[in-house]
Amino acid sequence: MARLSPSDADGSSFVAATRSGESPRVYLERCISRIEEIERDVQAFTAFSIQAARTAADASALRWEAGHPLSPIDGMPIGVKDIIETKDFPTEMGSPLFSGWRAGCDAASVSALREAGAIVVGKTVTTEFAATVPGSTRNPHDLSRTPGGSSSGSAAAVGSGMLAAALGTQVVGSIIRPASYCGCVGFKPTVGALNRGGSHDFFSQSCLGVLAQTPGDAWAVAREIAQRVGGDPGSAALSERTDPFVGGKPGSVAVLETGGWSRVSDEVKTLFHRWLSQLSEVGVRVMTRRELPELDALERALSDALELTRSINAWESRWPLKAYRALGDGLSDVLLDRLVIAEKMSVAQYTDAVARREAVRRLHSSLHGKCDALVTLSAPDCAPVGLASTGDPAFAVPASLLGAPAVSIPLLKAHGLPLGIQVIGFQACDSDMFGIARWLASRN
Repeated sequence: MARLSPSDADGSSFVAATRSGESPRVYLERCISRIEEIERDVQAFTAFSIQAARTAADASALRWEAGHPLSPIDGMPIGVKDIIETKDFPTEMGSPLFSGWRAGCDAASVSALREAGAIVVGKTVTTEFAATVPGSTRNPHDLSRTPGGSSSGSAAAVGSGMLAAALGTQVVGSIIRPASYCGCVGFKPTVGALNRGGSHDFFSQSCLGVLAQTPGDAWAVAREIAQRVGGDPGSAALSERTDPFVGGKPGSVAVLETGGWSRVSDEVKTLFHRWLSQLSEVGVRVMTRRELPELDALERALSDALELTRSINAWESRWPLKAYRALGDGLSDVLLDRLVIAEKMSVAQYTDAVARREAVRRLHSSLHGKCDALVTLSAPDCAPVGLASTGDPAFAVPASLLGAPAVSIPLLKAHGLPLGIQVIGFQACDSDMFGIARWLASRN
């Protein structure tokens, strides 16, 4: 079995469905049907509980019938990336070192979702410690292809209709890239905007984010988390400076090519330029580095974005990896090699890398006011064949390095498979960016 048929639930908004009177139990049953149909092949989950989900959906349905739902996502079927703690499922972090390990409590984000009435259906597969080595998940659109990573199971479950939404995390390309490959919306907020308490990723660029079937559902999930548990300590929580569901048409966008542009096929370049032309035709000014000096400077500064990010991540992973190594054999060769690199680094090298990152972020900020958002691809192409790699992160890493909000929207198809358009906003302006993304999605 190489390719799976599209799900009837694809593109179905939970928030819209319940507002129109559909019972959360009815919505859940569509998801369960999809799980029963394809999960054996896709392998998006590490654990799930159908009976507990049904019980929770029935309780949610009663609240909706009484006119007192806990929130717009009351009853929404959600998955939690298995790097994030949950009280009712193990948190194994994609590593045999933590097989069967239970935190005994919920992460801040999971606690917030339960308070909002969302139904945690199960845990979704992550790569090893949300890093490089893939898990068992396959792309739901073609089982011979990667789903991307590290939020592999979350993207595959949502992109195939097994869930309305799922939590993911990103430090390099772990939300934007799998969302593109699996054909769902992927939202990476401003760094620190959603509370990561109880999430086992230890990097200064790490973000908690949301993968969902629709932009509206992605924003609703993120908003409910922010309203209840805020952002990371010392960081401003996700906020609505503007209403992301009113207006949204940008006056201008800047095209970010990134270091991955040379690896984009002629077919994908044609699709992307055609999409840009369509924006111009409806009155959106499309600017490139050739006419915007600040963008050209940013492009040049981002030329080594992946190398710089990996250097910062290596130093920041030194202590958790040393701790994991002390637990016994079980770390992959990839992470053992990363530890060797980290142990050769000095504090001065790390300090220099962070300073370089801050300089790039200032260049990005200089574009604010000169364009409404940056647009680019979410990945160089559709998901590549093979399961040994999670794919090329070149297009996803800039937003991570910049600490900026980004969203991938499944607007293109290459070789009959999903490919996302990425919108990158400015720090702490997530709702502005999301309004643009929603407008773009509505035109598809």
